[in-house]
Amino acid sequence: MKARTHSLAGAVAVLTAVAVVSGCSSSGSGATGTAGSAGSAGGVVKLDFWGWAPGYDQSVALFNQTHPGIQVTFDKTASGSKGGYTKMLTAAKAGNAPCLGQVGYETLPSFAAAGALADVGKFAAAAKPQFADWTWKQVTIGGQTYGIPVDTAPMALMYRKDLFAKYGITAPPVTWDEYAADAAKVHAADPSVYLGDLGNDAYNYAGLAWQAGAGWFGTAGDQWQVSVDSAANQQVAGYWQGLLDKKLLKTDPSYDPSLYSDMASGKVLSDVNAVWDAPIIASSVKAGAGQWAVAPMPVRDAANPVYGNDGGSATAVLKGCGHAKEATEFATWMSTDAASVSNLIKVTGIYPAATSGLSNPALSAPDAFYGGQTIFDVFKAESAHINTDWQWGPTMTQTSTDLGDGLGQAGTGGTSLPNMLATVQTKTVAGMKQQGLSVSGS
Repeated sequence: MKARTHSLAGAVAVLTAVAVVSGCSSSGSGATGTAGSAGSAGGVVKLDFWGWAPGYDQSVALFNQTHPGIQVTFDKTASGSKGGYTKMLTAAKAGNAPCLGQVGYETLPSFAAAGALADVGKFAAAAKPQFADWTWKQVTIGGQTYGIPVDTAPMALMYRKDLFAKYGITAPPVTWDEYAADAAKVHAADPSVYLGDLGNDAYNYAGLAWQAGAGWFGTAGDQWQVSVDSAANQQVAGYWQGLLDKKLLKTDPSYDPSLYSDMASGKVLSDVNAVWDAPIIASSVKAGAGQWAVAPMPVRDAANPVYGNDGGSATAVLKGCGHAKEATEFATWMSTDAASVSNLIKVTGIYPAATSGLSNPALSAPDAFYGGQTIFDVFKAESAHINTDWQWGPTMTQTSTDLGDGLGQAGTGGTSLPNMLATVQTKTVAGMKQQGLSVSGS
């Protein structure tokens, strides 16, 4: 049966009736608790919070120490892309979701479309001036506010200083042309060594497209527009396919032990990734302590630098929360309290969304793993040159799954990146139409 189409303004309302969006089936299990919270006793409001980021539990502990009337329990789930989102959506459908969930900006529209979020605009309005405008837009859809921003994710080049020097790279590449030349230089010197890795993380790839101004979604009139396969996106894909064709990139899966093993053994010399990847490398490649450094992400035009963003998340309030006011109070506190933000910078590796967080002393602390460098200076300088108009689509769970699969296939020669984009475009448009959305870009 052909799906009915609806205007963009009605998209969220239409999809609210859908149990879960494509790619987020009810296959998850094990959701526990009652709708929204664990209840209250003796005047104490108890809130459940599901997420996966390191350091979140420590911020929760800090909050509980100073807020005896509101107590939060943090339950660690699999990361969103590995099942955490499915678990949350399943719980929301069953009416026993936690009050709070860690939800990436890219996935928030899918949660809203699935009717899994609570509008907390009346409780959150007072907090809005404390955040960068573009991050507040990430948690506001169709005039409804679904949570509080936590962070942004400017990208940079994390690299081995000593091994760069060994292979005659006197300075990190400033442009993508220089990156390609350095990749060829390293691989010519030792065919078992690679400048970098192209993994299968869809959102890391999104950051590359974001930098290039190659948007994936937009709106015009009453329609969604899908442009995953646009000329600008084909240019990005062509660049990376060129490096793959010349065998100049390793293709370990993103965040896989094989990648960190190759980094530790000096087979992969760098990683273009988000700010939050810095502590992941530090904990995964401990033998390289003191030899790593952070440089700006390579750009297309050194005279006009533009950088990418890979991630950022919100503390969302989920449907059925019986204490939405208190949940919003906690979410705001976690993102703005100085002690909490310090913890999240040090342990989680966030770059704060709250404007007050940008002067937090933790951002000025030298990092021993990165040779004593004040690495957040790099991300601070880049943040002013990130295009904040990027828009996520309403079925990112499906789009990211298809893109991740395609990246993995391209890495093994099963497809090319340009062909992969055409496939993702077709599947995304079809999936949106199946959800009753009016969409162009087929």
